[in-house]
Amino acid sequence: MLAKRIIPCLDVKDGRVVKGIQFLGLRDAGDPVELSKFYDQEGADELVFLDISASHEGRETMVDVVEQVAATLAIPFTVGGGINKLADMKRMLRAGADKVSLNTAALLNPALIKEGADYFGSQCIVVAMDAKYDETLGSWRVFTHGGRRETEWEAVAWAKEAEKLGAGEILLTSMDSDGEKNGFNLSLTKAVSEAVGIPVIASGGAGAAEHFLEAFEEGAADAALAASIFHYKETSVKEVKSYLKEKGVQVR
Repeated sequence: MLAKRIIPCLDVKDGRVVKGIQFLGLRDAGDPVELSKFYDQEGADELVFLDISASHEGRETMVDVVEQVAATLAIPFTVGGGINKLADMKRMLRAGADKVSLNTAALLNPALIKEGADYFGSQCIVVAMDAKYDETLGSWRVFTHGGRRETEWEAVAWAKEAEKLGAGEILLTSMDSDGEKNGFNLSLTKAVSEAVGIPVIASGGAGAAEHFLEAFEEGAADAALAASIFHYKETSVKEVKSYLKEKGVQVR
């Protein structure tokens, strides 16, 4: 069995790391370069950097910040936000990213997933999905533009489609749980994890070390991502990993 990964996430807006609740009420959480350096030293397995307003504002991800962050890291680093074409992926990978994350652009143009996977390999392509429970659908609906616009896609169906097109990984965020710190959305995570053969990163809702254990044991996730609990020092990557080791979970 592959070791489970713990991944801090930097949501970046206007060059600063921010965090909100259910995608709203953003507050400052620090400098992306300093935080990246800190998480690398803390033993994070990977880092995710999302320029959260790039797609909504219709502009490209901040290459200079990506370059600065990449220069501080020895761990794999995924960049997303405003990546709309192959040239954008090339620019991010050249700037030092190991993987690119596609969200809105992949839903607007699913062929972009295949194009990226064919050119760079599936291991470089992460499809990020923001999903929210929809009672009329009786399942989770996928949203674009930083959770602002709903799509016709149901989460499990979109995850399967993304895998078919060549995605190497799914970054799955529960909009209902995001920032609430009550735990990951285990039913959503499990439904997607069991439907695909590629790794699924659980995201949205981490509030304590035990939530990571639940994501792995009950949600069948391969990795778990968190932001605010790490940024505001409510717990640390080290503490989460040592708790998981105690519980018999294989971590790096």
